[in-house]
Amino acid sequence: MEIEGLTPDWAIGKKLVEIERFEILHGNQKLPLAELFKVAGDPADGRFKFSGDLAGVHWIGAHMCVGEIHVDGPGGRHIGSRMRGGKIRVDGDAGDWVGAEMHGGLIHVGGNAGQLLGAAYPGSARGMTGGTILVEGDVGNEVGQAMRRGMIAVGGRVGDMLGANMLGGTILTFGECGKRPGAGMHRGTLGLLGREPTALLSSFRYACTARPTVLPVMAKHLHAHGFECDMELSSLDVDQFSGDLLASGRGEVFVRHAVSGDL
Repeated sequence: MEIEGLTPDWAIGKKLVEIERFEILHGNQKLPLAELFKVAGDPADGRFKFSGDLAGVHWIGAHMCVGEIHVDGPGGRHIGSRMRGGKIRVDGDAGDWVGAEMHGGLIHVGGNAGQLLGAAYPGSARGMTGGTILVEGDVGNEVGQAMRRGMIAVGGRVGDMLGANMLGGTILTFGECGKRPGAGMHRGTLGLLGREPTALLSSFRYACTARPTVLPVMAKHLHAHGFECDMELSSLDVDQFSGDLLASGRGEVFVRHAVSGDL
């Protein structure tokens, strides 16, 4: 089921009967929204709440500019795709392409998310160009692929090719990271802050071990949006690398410095 275009900013100024007639795709059929959803409330308040199992409902909040969406349960693919503003909260898991080519706003997923979080669609030169994506659980492969600006934070495990072809922005991970993080990275910042060792490609060059002052600033931003990490970033030592040297080599990668007791 696809509900692309059904956003709080679209609903402002509409009557409930107009919202009920909004056309959605159910398979290859176009149906009015009211045939599959019960619609109630005040369209002028700028807020949507979806209740139930929406794992098969795609494009929730795509292209939204203002307002808030709360998904009380799991959601499907393309949540917040190309959104420009507003807030989306998903209490359960989310599918692939969360925040793909996102321009602004906030997406907060309380569970896990799929592949290509904040990434570029096939044929596009850039992925996410602004905003914040927070995932409390695990995510799949190619997070932040071709990302240009914005911030992504993941509390759990991350798949392979994290930040591939990254052009800018910030990605922080606090769990185990998969293979080839930062491959093809031009600019931007990767923070691989999990306790499990992360192997970088040989095209990244070690610079130093330090306690970057930017990490507490990032932590403050995350805390302000309700994302709590399990470590004090103001006192965290990291090994800093530059790369990918096969690209422009101007990206920076922070890897949690291994100390006795981490294993």
